[in-house]
Amino acid sequence: MTYQILSALILFAFVSSITPGPNNLMLMASGANFGLLRTLPHMLGVALGFVFMAALLALGLTQIFALWPPLHVVLKAVSAVFMLWLAWKIAHAAPPGQAAANGRPLSFLQAAAFQWVNPKAWAMATTAIAAYAPPESPLGGLWVALVFGAVNLPSISTWVMMGRQIRGVLTSPRRLALFNWTMAALLVASLWPILRA
Repeated sequence: MTYQILSALILFAFVSSITPGPNNLMLMASGANFGLLRTLPHMLGVALGFVFMAALLALGLTQIFALWPPLHVVLKAVSAVFMLWLAWKIAHAAPPGQAAANGRPLSFLQAAAFQWVNPKAWAMATTAIAAYAPPESPLGGLWVALVFGAVNLPSISTWVMMGRQIRGVLTSPRRLALFNWTMAALLVASLWPILRA
């Protein structure tokens, strides 16, 4: 991988990791409701789950989807249902004090599994592998996954910190409800690319 391609891949990984999407919206809501430490497993699940998914895609999992197209439709349906459930969970989150005591953020495994039904994660992984993996190297896609791993975690932690910073503003039940319902609505809106395709 040349320096120019690596630089372009790092930029692509940064822009696609830090822009709004299902992962970042959920991390922001989790940071606001549970704080940084309790959201850490969720963050690591997103980052490492994406690396694992991208690595498997690079090793040829996409060929299975080409051989059996109905699997794509199943993936879309599962992802839509799962994202609607997550939106409901965000919309009905308890106030930060109660959330810290009673609620639970996504676990590492839940967040890692979510990457498989996250349309933005699929788009990021397939685009990066197609555009930046060296075609002459059978393991070129693994480099793409590793670069994303290095760039993704610092990028998504920004969203948790933003959520953590606005936590003080969310002391009013009305403001918290507005925030949580807005995050839930944005998560549902992120389903639009799935439903259109």
